[in-house]
Amino acid sequence: MKRITLPVLAIFLAIAACATPILGSSSQGTPAVIPTLKTSPFDLGRTVYGFFPSPPEVTTQSVIDTYKAIGQHGDVVLLQQNIPWEAFAAGVDVESAAITDIHNQYLLAHQNGLEVIFVVDPLNGLNRRDFQGLPAGWEASFANPKVRAAFSNFTLRIVHEFHPKYLGLASEINTYNDSHPDDFPNFLSLYNEVYTQVKAEAPETQIFVTFQWEELNNLIPPLAQGAPYAVNWGQVEQFEPNLDLWALSSYLFVIYSSGADIPANYYTPLLTRTSKPLAVAEGGYSSASVGSFHGDQQSQVDCLNAIHSQIGSRLSFWIYLLINDFNLASYASLMNQKGQGTDINTLRMFASVGLTTSDRMPKPALAVWDSFRSAP
Repeated sequence: MKRITLPVLAIFLAIAACATPILGSSSQGTPAVIPTLKTSPFDLGRTVYGFFPSPPEVTTQSVIDTYKAIGQHGDVVLLQQNIPWEAFAAGVDVESAAITDIHNQYLLAHQNGLEVIFVVDPLNGLNRRDFQGLPAGWEASFANPKVRAAFSNFTLRIVHEFHPKYLGLASEINTYNDSHPDDFPNFLSLYNEVYTQVKAEAPETQIFVTFQWEELNNLIPPLAQGAPYAVNWGQVEQFEPNLDLWALSSYLFVIYSSGADIPANYYTPLLTRTSKPLAVAEGGYSSASVGSFHGDQQSQVDCLNAIHSQIGSRLSFWIYLLINDFNLASYASLMNQKGQGTDINTLRMFASVGLTTSDRMPKPALAVWDSFRSAP
């Protein structure tokens, strides 16, 4: 069964493919200089708000316009990059198109006054039970020395080159924990090793993994490890003390048919379980029904209000998945070219999660989001 989650790989490939040709390098073959922000949003002393930089259409102009829109309604973008396994198994300072792509994303972000939160992602965005892009013949295990070397080297390259304040070392990792309990201790040991390596070089970097909140609450029946709302806290706390903040993903439209049904205490158990900062690293609510899942614009507003009222005061950052809806026809063309045509139905589930339509007309939830961000 495939995870109900955004196909991050396809989205990121679309962005990178669009951005690289127009930003790639100077005439001397060196990367363009990333402009320094006069004032970092991280210095504002409040929650920073942001989005994944996924454009409504797979065009260069759409990418540029998306960064501009995020700059108007957010402080940060979250970049989530799969690991170039073969290249980085060989070392830290290797040639990599992925690094050029990431550089271009930072350039676009800073041009629009945005900071970047970075997540290293070893797993498949369509199915968090699987690795993404392992070379043929590689064992799909975190015990594999090549996997461990590439994970460590790629992470350290990100630290050396981009100096992120917030650095995630996996996304929705409890899903892998549930499906691969025998291999998960290998991931945990790798996480702790890389945490120590990063802290030795960049002690101020805040390191985390993200946890899928609905699954932690045992609300997805095929995946449940316990009774509904009995939170699997052990899957989070096994990372302590090497967890600088607790970050979650949450897609409430998968569980609740109306925003009015969201319990008033849905997120509040986090407040007393940890004294550490919290973060929403991914999430949203569809403004239109899709398949068996209901969505509407008021429920999207209710979702934002639930997060803000229940845990807003403790959030270091809040990443809403999309500033804009998707033009599915544009993405279907790209995914078919890349042999991912069967995944378009998964993408369709998220096509109306944006706070604006695909032609950038605002939905009611955008004003609510802006009011949170502008509050003193």
